[in-house]
Amino acid sequence: MLYTKTEQPLQHYFCGLTEHTFIADLGVADPPLVDYLSGLLSRFVHLDTIFRLRSSTGRRLEEVADMIMEAESMPPEGRTSREMHRHIGDFTLFWTGVYPEMLRKFRSVQHKDHFIDYQQQGKRSYYIASTLDDEAHHEQSIVLRRLSERYELCAYGLTQVRKEWERLPGRA
Repeated sequence: MLYTKTEQPLQHYFCGLTEHTFIADLGVADPPLVDYLSGLLSRFVHLDTIFRLRSSTGRRLEEVADMIMEAESMPPEGRTSREMHRHIGDFTLFWTGVYPEMLRKFRSVQHKDHFIDYQQQGKRSYYIASTLDDEAHHEQSIVLRRLSERYELCAYGLTQVRKEWERLPGRA
């Protein structure tokens, strides 16, 4: 992945914060998992990445319920289904861990996600993505399986990472 001059320092910043939080504070010495989580934070800085999934008609998918329906309408084999499920896991983990206060809005009665448990769906989606393994994605599949198994810890750790960046001097 290529980074702009602004994104590269941000990537390093998230990497350092995530490593410190998971290794020093939580005692999670799992470099591939920590690298994945810092990469998630860097990717999800951009709204177009958070909401990158599109329906078959090109409509932006903003609710997990719609993402699930789209993912389940695809053939289970192949990169596209794997990427859809991985993104659902990333999406739910990001909101559950980094901005849990948004879950109330996303899961209000006016939204389809009212019926979705983000934590359970995130674990399920990471698990599904991990089973759609091919040789090129084997290492990532191992990490996706651990994300499924340790979802709650990862969400908690991301909450702690947010608390650390909010302690920065000069925050309004």
